[in-house]
Amino acid sequence: MEPAVLGGKLASSLVAPLVKKLFVTDGPGAGLVDRPVRLTRLVSFRGEQRTLGEREVRGLAGKLVAAALDSPGEPPFPPDETGAVADALAARLLALGDLDMDDVQAVRLGHGELAARLRRQAPGSGDGLSTDARYFLDSATEWACLHILEFFTRRSTFVARTLVAQTRGQAELIAKVDELIARVPRPDARDTAFERRYLPYVAEQHNRITIYGIDLRDSPDRWPLEVAYLSLEATADEERNAVLPGEYADPERTVRLAAEDALRTRDRVLLRGDAGSGKTTLVQWLAVTAARDGDRIPYVLPLRTLIRAGALPSPAAFLTAVGCPLTPPEGWAERVLGAGRGLVLVDGLDEIPAAERHRTRDWLLALVRAFPGNRWLLTSRPTAVRADWLTAEGFRELSLTPMREPEVATFVRRWHAAAEAPEFETGLLDSLRTKRDLTRLATNPLMCGLICALHRERRGYLPTGRKELYDAALTMLLARRDRERGMEAVELSEEAQLELLQRLAYALVLSGRTEMAVETAEGIVERALPSVASAAGQGDAATVLRALVLRSGLLRRPGEGTLDFVHRTFQDYLGARYAVEEGHLDVLAGRAGDTQWEDVIRMAVAHARPGERAVLLRRLLAEDTPRLTLLALACLEHATALDPAVRAEVETRAGALVPPRSTEDAKALAEAGPLVLELLPGSEGLTDAEAHGVTVAASLLAEREPGGALAVLRRFRDHPSLDVRRQLVGTWDRFETREYATEILDHLDRTDLFLRCDTPAQREAVATMRPWSRLTFHGPHRIEQILDSLVDPGAVTSLQLIENPEVTELDELAAFTSLRTLLLNCASARRMEQLAQLSLTDLLITRAADLGGLSALSSVRQLSLAQRLTGARLTDALPTAAPLRYLYLGGEATAETALRGLAHWTTLRALFLAPTAPLTDEDWAEVRELPQLSILLLHGSLFPDRLGPIPPLPGVLDLDLIGLTGDEDLSLLASRLPSVETVNLTVATGASLDTSRVAALFPRAQVTVD
Repeated sequence: MEPAVLGGKLASSLVAPLVKKLFVTDGPGAGLVDRPVRLTRLVSFRGEQRTLGEREVRGLAGKLVAAALDSPGEPPFPPDETGAVADALAARLLALGDLDMDDVQAVRLGHGELAARLRRQAPGSGDGLSTDARYFLDSATEWACLHILEFFTRRSTFVARTLVAQTRGQAELIAKVDELIARVPRPDARDTAFERRYLPYVAEQHNRITIYGIDLRDSPDRWPLEVAYLSLEATADEERNAVLPGEYADPERTVRLAAEDALRTRDRVLLRGDAGSGKTTLVQWLAVTAARDGDRIPYVLPLRTLIRAGALPSPAAFLTAVGCPLTPPEGWAERVLGAGRGLVLVDGLDEIPAAERHRTRDWLLALVRAFPGNRWLLTSRPTAVRADWLTAEGFRELSLTPMREPEVATFVRRWHAAAEAPEFETGLLDSLRTKRDLTRLATNPLMCGLICALHRERRGYLPTGRKELYDAALTMLLARRDRERGMEAVELSEEAQLELLQRLAYALVLSGRTEMAVETAEGIVERALPSVASAAGQGDAATVLRALVLRSGLLRRPGEGTLDFVHRTFQDYLGARYAVEEGHLDVLAGRAGDTQWEDVIRMAVAHARPGERAVLLRRLLAEDTPRLTLLALACLEHATALDPAVRAEVETRAGALVPPRSTEDAKALAEAGPLVLELLPGSEGLTDAEAHGVTVAASLLAEREPGGALAVLRRFRDHPSLDVRRQLVGTWDRFETREYATEILDHLDRTDLFLRCDTPAQREAVATMRPWSRLTFHGPHRIEQILDSLVDPGAVTSLQLIENPEVTELDELAAFTSLRTLLLNCASARRMEQLAQLSLTDLLITRAADLGGLSALSSVRQLSLAQRLTGARLTDALPTAAPLRYLYLGGEATAETALRGLAHWTTLRALFLAPTAPLTDEDWAEVRELPQLSILLLHGSLFPDRLGPIPPLPGVLDLDLIGLTGDEDLSLLASRLPSVETVNLTVATGASLDTSRVAALFPRAQVTVD
């Protein structure tokens, strides 16, 4: 019984006598005086008429609690908390003697507020109690207060006439509350009780997974998630925002985070991952951890199960749709989601037909909009939907990364520990490090599990190719179990099993699904039995199908009446095998445009005979699309024997894509997979753009093939192009830190090149290389740590400290004796005058605690500021003795000073203005007084309203305009800048600009667009 039914347990006839003992019956003021009596004189455990002590009060409280526990029904709280609850209730009752009020005031206050006063008067009285016990304690306090007030109204005869109506109301209220609370428990109490059952069920239901191949020798076929789970990484391409000159620009990079942390930073995530990459296992891990932590209510919704029912479920049907046997209180799911407490895990978008995906999207977005504040995860294969499919709705796209060498090693160790086969662990790890073909296969948990199982089963022998690996895995799995005692004896040979399995797989492939009804599967088996002699005599279709499920290790029953393969990869492999055997090459070629068929086509090339391979590859090339050309190129990996002319044609057509000529081409090329690494050329004969494209493609493939990618990038370590060298520096985090520093970074030409360090490992690796003159440290690196990582701090001429909360005082920078350029993005940095001990020429400050002390920096020639300056004039804040030649003033920098005093710096040659406040006549008057000003840089945000009345500036020869959207009216500039010789335009991301219109405005100038 829930605490809410307290009224039924503590009837008025029981509570009233106990409460009455708390007060004296013949105390002063019992109708003999004309004013109420204070509570401190009415209680029976204080004063001269004391009849109870603290011990007796605790006894009364104990009786109240014991009466509730002894009543029929479910206890309102765990019995082992009885003493603690009684003590807490006694503390609140004793607090009556501390209330500074009289009985009339107490009656007017009402029983609810009186109970609240007692709770506040006895702080901590509920500490350490469970949720149910605290709820009971609060209910008991209110119930006691109701009877206390009733007692007051009955004894206070001098206010009888004024309180008679209230007395009747209280008596009526007591009767109604008695009945109401007894009949209707509070919804939140029912919800709490259900969640105490549901969360353990979720944790147990999803806490077991299959470790492929581990069940070969009479071992359990399912293992605790804690044993098998491997924390993988997810990545997201971080977009580069438009930046202003003088501001720090992050290089193009990939954000990495532990996959299980995906929902800690964003509430909506679309997680992509290849077959076998661990998407479903991650969903299980998130559900189990949420259920155990209790901070979120998890719902695991596999789409392949939901879609079979036709209409996708509403929240009320979430549990029944996935076969949960528990029945929640009415409206529970909506209350959970309405309160923002839900964790909705929608798994397997790629496992439903393409035609159903938009309906699924509408269903999901309707839920997201109706119930904001919850957390939502949707999983899919990478190519199931376009890249921006849910971006507009606030979903962050992440991709599970292929396993790298450390993760593979961890998996291998855990697998062998679980399988109790430590004698094979070392040999397999050695093979994975030295055999490139094997390493290329071990990129996800599925393949790693199969490799481990094959290695153990074959006593150390391993296949070398993907097809051979799958053939070996199928042989292992199909023959893995002996006849089990007491089971129906059905003998199916390996070939018979394969024949039936591949027909089931092909039916699923054709339907675009990964799950079918058992009745449908039985029909397929029944039609196949006459042609499968060894299976025809083993029983009817239902018996044979049941044997396949029990014995093959490839089929499973995820729910009542449904059937699927243990992994999509087996379905594609076997479906391709059947398509080739039946000569369905036209079907395969006709479905090549469907991304769900990519793996099927690759495996079909592996199964096909040489002539069939040639036909299929020519059909792919005939479509004349980049994706299918790359698919044909990827298929060559599986074409052991092939007409040389066809292979040459594929490679020639792919030659238009290799080498890539842009970053976009490189990303498209990388989609073909690690095979591309074998086709990427060295630097000889390439243009700078092509060389850059090759390094981008190799960098993208580093996650899947770090050894091969490193071999490609090594060819470019002496390349002179700055873009190529920047790419080589920027991809450091994709490789083992020390190895990449030795093989690539230490060989680079340092000219105009910054080395960026994000992690402590990268910072420490700097000490192993030749000195770098330009360094960027991103994140919390203390100055002393940076100095410890440098062999010669005096060699550093440029230093960038980005998003660094550790830097406060700047005096430690004095060790950089040759430092000339400094960028500070340090929220705690202060006392800029400490930089005066350096001979800085360039200073860029995007964030600091304050800018006080800038006036002491007399050597600065280039100064960039975006933070508010103090004072009435620029001369109050900036170094008046500095020979400034370049000045950038953006953001809030001039909010207080405007440009007043700018004319002081007669040495200024370049001025960049991007203020948030409009420019005025007074501002432009200061600009006009600069005698050497020849370069003017303006941000597009100034147009049209904040540019102000720009005067004629005949000395300006170079005009730079940045962040243009294409709508700006630049005609005013043409008339005010008559001597301009060059106009450099930078267009905002996604915008377009009519350069001919700009060229017409400046007929004598050279117009360039970035």
